[in-house]
Amino acid sequence: MGNLYLIRHGQASFGADDYDVLSPVGVRQSQALGEHLAQLGVRLDRCVAGDLRRQQDTARLALQALQALHANGCPVPAVETDAAFNEFDADGVIRALLPDLLPEEPDALHVLRNAAQHRSEFQRLFALMVQRWHDGEHADNGLETWRSFTSRVQGGLQRVLDTAGSGDHVAIFTSGGTIAALLHLVTGITPSQAFALNWQIINTSLSQLKFRGRDVALASFNSQAHVQLLRAPELVTYR
Repeated sequence: MGNLYLIRHGQASFGADDYDVLSPVGVRQSQALGEHLAQLGVRLDRCVAGDLRRQQDTARLALQALQALHANGCPVPAVETDAAFNEFDADGVIRALLPDLLPEEPDALHVLRNAAQHRSEFQRLFALMVQRWHDGEHADNGLETWRSFTSRVQGGLQRVLDTAGSGDHVAIFTSGGTIAALLHLVTGITPSQAFALNWQIINTSLSQLKFRGRDVALASFNSQAHVQLLRAPELVTYR
């Protein structure tokens, strides 16, 4: 059987003008992941990433660390890009769902504008809007729907499977929402259950799928060993 390693990107710049940039913690998380894979003796045949900067940079840093420590000197693969593994449009979800939320949550706009200072309250409001998004409780205003998002992710997964060798080890550098969609597609859990798991996915965590042909099964979820072994709690981040 082959293996797909689903890797969430390193910590991005939450609350900054450009979220899509790895923070210093995100850089270290990415390097720690690559070092851990090298210590495990993992050999990657392919590496695929979405085209978001945080996904591409996580892949690059992890593969550099893997290459530097690979005991047998095996080369690491180049990063292939497939935008199917991009995150859903979180900003678009907020813009679409916020107006109907404000009558119930009058402080929501203040919280969203000052998210870095109100992280737990931001998460509560964002989770509420995401639930309404995947339940289809929003106007048809050009926002990518949950159905369209999962269809996009499924297309990316099928492309990987159709071009993978039977025993290949493939790393997919992506985002939490994309991993949630893959869990929904592979295991059949509901969108609500998938996003309940999504909120637990730490930056650069490792989830593993086993595949044979187009048959895929979940083998492990949200492994944090690479940061836990460093005994550096500051490297365990969720956003």
